[in-house]
Amino acid sequence: MSLALNGPSELLFYVNGRKVTEKNADPETMLLSYLRKKLHLTGTKYGCGGGGCGACTVMISRYDPGTKKIRHYSANACLLSICSLYGAAVTTVEGIGNTKTRIHPVQERIAKCHGTQCGYCSPGMVMSLYSLLRNIPKPSMDQLMEALGGNLCRCTGYRPIVDACKTFCKATDCCQSKENGICSLDQEGELLDSEEGNRTCKKLFQEEEFQPLDPTQEFIFPPELMMMAEKQPKRTRVFYGNRITWISPVTLRDLLEAKAKYPDAPIVMGNTTVGPDMKFKGIFHSVIISPDGIAELNAINYTDNGLTIGAGCSLAQLKDILTDVVLEIPEQKTQTYRALLKHLRTLAGSQIRNVASLGGNVISRHSTSDLNPLLAVGNSTLNLASKDGKRQIPLNDQFLMRARGSDLKPEEILVSVNIPYSRKWEFVSAFRQAPRQENALAIVNSGMRVLFEEDANIIRDICIFYGGIGSTTVCAKKSCQKLIGRVWNEEILGEACRLVLDEIFLPASAPGGMVEYKKSLIVSFLFKFYLEVLQNLKMMNPSLCPCLPAEYGSVLEDLHSKDYEAVLRYQKVDTKQFLQDPIGRPIMHLSGINHTTGEAVYCDDMPAHDQELFLAFVTSSRAHAKIVSIDASEALKLPGVINVLTGKDLQDVNFKDYLEKEEILATDEVFAVGQLVCVVIADSDDKAKRATRLVKIEYSDLEPLILTIEDAIQHNSFYEPERKIEYGDVDEAFKTVDQILEGEIHIGGQEHFYMETQSIRVVPYGEDKEMDVYVSTQDPRLAQDMVASILRVPSNKIMCHVKRVGGAFGGKATKTGILAAITAFAAKKTGCPVRCVLERREDILITGGRHPYLGKYKVGFMNDGRIMALDIVHYSNGGFTLDESVFVIELGILKMDNAYKIPNLRCRGLACKTNLPSNTAFRGFGYPQAGLITESCITKVAAQSGLPPEKVRMINMYKEIDETHYKQEIDATNLIKCWNECMEISSYYARKAMIEDFNKKNYWKKKGIAIIPMKFPLGVGSLAAGQAAALVHIYLDGSVLVTHCGIEMGQGVHTKMIQVVSRELGMPMSNIHLRGTSTEMIPNGNCSGGSVVADVNGMALQDACRILLKRLEPIISKNPYGTWKEWAQEAFNQSISLSATGHFRGYESDMDWEKGEGHPFVYFVFGTACSEVEIDCLTGDHKNIRTDIVMDVGRSINPALDIGQVEGAFIQGVGLYTLEELKYSPEGILYTWGPEHYKIPSFCDVPAEFNISFLPPSEVARTLYSSKGLGESALFLGSSVFFALHDAILAARQERGFSGVFTLNSPLTPEKIRMACEDKFTKMVPKDKPGSYVPWDIRI
Repeated sequence: MSLALNGPSELLFYVNGRKVTEKNADPETMLLSYLRKKLHLTGTKYGCGGGGCGACTVMISRYDPGTKKIRHYSANACLLSICSLYGAAVTTVEGIGNTKTRIHPVQERIAKCHGTQCGYCSPGMVMSLYSLLRNIPKPSMDQLMEALGGNLCRCTGYRPIVDACKTFCKATDCCQSKENGICSLDQEGELLDSEEGNRTCKKLFQEEEFQPLDPTQEFIFPPELMMMAEKQPKRTRVFYGNRITWISPVTLRDLLEAKAKYPDAPIVMGNTTVGPDMKFKGIFHSVIISPDGIAELNAINYTDNGLTIGAGCSLAQLKDILTDVVLEIPEQKTQTYRALLKHLRTLAGSQIRNVASLGGNVISRHSTSDLNPLLAVGNSTLNLASKDGKRQIPLNDQFLMRARGSDLKPEEILVSVNIPYSRKWEFVSAFRQAPRQENALAIVNSGMRVLFEEDANIIRDICIFYGGIGSTTVCAKKSCQKLIGRVWNEEILGEACRLVLDEIFLPASAPGGMVEYKKSLIVSFLFKFYLEVLQNLKMMNPSLCPCLPAEYGSVLEDLHSKDYEAVLRYQKVDTKQFLQDPIGRPIMHLSGINHTTGEAVYCDDMPAHDQELFLAFVTSSRAHAKIVSIDASEALKLPGVINVLTGKDLQDVNFKDYLEKEEILATDEVFAVGQLVCVVIADSDDKAKRATRLVKIEYSDLEPLILTIEDAIQHNSFYEPERKIEYGDVDEAFKTVDQILEGEIHIGGQEHFYMETQSIRVVPYGEDKEMDVYVSTQDPRLAQDMVASILRVPSNKIMCHVKRVGGAFGGKATKTGILAAITAFAAKKTGCPVRCVLERREDILITGGRHPYLGKYKVGFMNDGRIMALDIVHYSNGGFTLDESVFVIELGILKMDNAYKIPNLRCRGLACKTNLPSNTAFRGFGYPQAGLITESCITKVAAQSGLPPEKVRMINMYKEIDETHYKQEIDATNLIKCWNECMEISSYYARKAMIEDFNKKNYWKKKGIAIIPMKFPLGVGSLAAGQAAALVHIYLDGSVLVTHCGIEMGQGVHTKMIQVVSRELGMPMSNIHLRGTSTEMIPNGNCSGGSVVADVNGMALQDACRILLKRLEPIISKNPYGTWKEWAQEAFNQSISLSATGHFRGYESDMDWEKGEGHPFVYFVFGTACSEVEIDCLTGDHKNIRTDIVMDVGRSINPALDIGQVEGAFIQGVGLYTLEELKYSPEGILYTWGPEHYKIPSFCDVPAEFNISFLPPSEVARTLYSSKGLGESALFLGSSVFFALHDAILAARQERGFSGVFTLNSPLTPEKIRMACEDKFTKMVPKDKPGSYVPWDIRI
């Protein structure tokens, strides 16, 4: 054949309306890196590299000469090789609008609806929404949510993004009656009529001010590409890279010839399987075949027996085809199609569905494939072709097992899939359960089909397939054979369950774990199928099936809703306040538009310097081992590799002294998987990362291996010091109580999952050993100190600069300093600029996260629910270095009382030293774990006392003026106000009664409700840690430049600071500019965290402004109606300085741990959340129906930003308590190191009704304009969902006859929910004896 003789083809495509040609396109170049590095379009972001987060979303447009139509679709740029883009038009966020020309309505509305915080995910959100609107200018809410299902955001909590989307939406009906019978809008009307309502408002943006969406103003598809598609000769294109050859046949004949010549080459359509396998699993293919526009692979044929669908059709196209088909032909023929549609709606994100092909899904045969079980039970067949001819094979269990004789031959390709029509009296059902409803691989899925004898309920044929059980999709063939000829009744259900459990073997140590849960899903799905078929039989012939119990009616109802409503109530600005004064007004994040246009610059967006090098890390693969040898010889042979540095290269600077002495690069011994061992420096990031895989490290394992908290307790492995507080006389109090209860609860860790991974760029200067460090950090001073230390230069030679950070949450402080120090050392060693950007998997592996906790408690209480004594121990899993672990333990102890006055209390805290990556600061800093332990204790006291939990909470709550267990005075007036108002606006008791009624009528679905108070003490531990400085310059034209030491990481601190300066100087915000944060401008700044960034930096700016005003007072008084330009010029003429440094000394703070008392906090943030949920007792799935939050915020500086902080923290808390689960092997290897396996909340996890209310303004002493810091506190309120789930599970257990106190650990995942709702099906599941097997994962 002629393929090998062809020279390299020229690649031609368009980007943002401009033609791009590449004569030597490399197949290994992904569109993302091409856009960012070659075209310098940095609006498209790197988030995960695997298509799991949506940060890199772009729109692809293609012209089909057959249909004469243009198809627009969203796609992940990180998965698309540029070689796959021949003839395509790519649109990035820069291409739809920018601040230099015009911004697009999508960009405007997301920004002005306050849908950006850190802004890193915003371009991806914009492009997903934009792609939808290019196809459907007036989408439904379902279509909007489907389009955004592949996009993640860690900051906003999603609600404001939904608000922006709804402005493009078709009108919808009133919200809430279908969920709970109470319309929130009616309630809001009542509240606004009250005196309090007159002081609140609920509009954060003015929709009427938005520019309209005009589809006629969009880019036209390039005519050149149309002509190419119509007229260009069909000729195979070949692209030669350094390692890979990419062949793009355009006819079926050429494709078959290519496959015959390269039988081992994979066929790639969307690159959603081969791409991640090559990147993350190290699978290499020297030749890739990528068909382009082959008619036979995209053909749709309607036959008498069913549909024949081309293997090249994308899953999105398949969904559209099936949607049309089920509307056009009788329902009895579309059973398989309807089942497929059910899964296609939630399979992956829209970006993946738009490019992933039906054929790829079939051929890859992943165990978790949602489609293969359904195609198999539907008796689908596969049409294959090769140079030798065509043949057809069944898509059955043998094919799915890759059995010889039932599989494709190496030279064959899949041309199309035949999906037969279903028949009368035949029923097909689809089931799946995943960690998250959308964009998550199934834990278990299933396709089930049954065919009955004509007009009878006797089984003629039955077929059951399961996915997620073992390494392949499995068929319960033997069980099905035994069921043929049987009557469809409850007797057969029990027998079928036993047969299937016996046939489908799943060992206790099976990969993926959750063995008992998976077995329970096998029979739960079977029960659902039984009921679904009964329902269908009843519709066809009521005499064929028994009457179902009324309480079974809701089993088959969809649990998830895509209707979203919100009511926001915040403080009105005083009518006497000047219109120009921005304090208290809902002002958009000042970078919001730049976020949505992609013009906001992050660390890795900065242009490359000449001779810039790249750094990548080699990390330990063992949890505790001696390093025997490090061999970098193969890595150094790789062209482009400059050097490999080890700890020996650093010699006596291979230590950091922050908190404790710690090796920067391990030299003799490693203490955790992921510990830094050496670094590779190369002339490209790809080469550096490739070289890390060539470094060979030999280890010798060491004992003991301490991974879990229980291991640490057994080996007495703790960090010093242990902390303890005792208040009252605990031992004596236990003697006087009515009841004593003991228990424990485990809270899992949490990954920060900031959208921008750790990023550093270091530029050395030959003169005077100066160095600029551009770093995505919360703590520039620490980075400066560490860099100066490792380079042995004074700090004044090292300048750290931070423009903005793409999310941090505590994870970009200590670890970032270490990474910056190593990068700086590499820059010094080479004399070149060096850039280091961690891949998502590296970031998760190296940086640690929130501490897992174990809480053990003994509580004494009276029969009326009053808690008189509490003895509690906190254990945290600190990892292999100290980091912030003791500080986290300290704050956990100080905040463990939450909202309750416990007269006799003892609390000890110990940080465990283990062989895991070091855990560190995370939003809430110990309080989310400590608070949950206390609330769990309260819940158990309520259960033991036979009292409602809300009554026990109320009776133990702080009342007005009191003192805490560390003897600091507290005024809890606003705590009680929050509680009472939340009770009222949530209609708690009315809804609780309705929930009880619902639960009586529904056996397999249960609802729950919980209301949780919050007292969050705010402070940073010392006077010095709370100080801040600021710099204000006034220029002669009257404009102002502001600098402070706070870091903008999504919380909007820069926006608030400009509001402060605007008020203090009495000038418009448009006159004021803030460039970023730099140690060059403000030295010795503190780490940005602890919710005080706006407080302390605002005070410093206030000080600077007042110094300036005092200087200028004589000038202004002489010309009171002058302008700032005139005043500045006059000051200059009089030689008066127009620059001032402001300083805030910090808050007085003290804590004497010897005495167990002090005044560690400045003030308290109060709040209350009420959440309602519904669970599916058969699967453990749940939906968040409604959440009402009431917060005491003092006087809000910017309600839009403050509401965003509350919502974002709450949703992050929902993730912590119900979704995000870190899994480690018994050897200490992290399994959940990317979005494929670690699931943060998505749009589907937002409560269908989400209401936020602020208390009326109140005075707060010693804070900025009486405001309160809100960055962390509301995260704990996510526990209201945890306890609502507990309430629903309790209802299920009580109905099933399980009484008494029970424990639920966090996160409360579907697995834990299902296994707590014990029933006849869980009893069928055989239990493996602990200790008789090695588990796949361990609880750390």
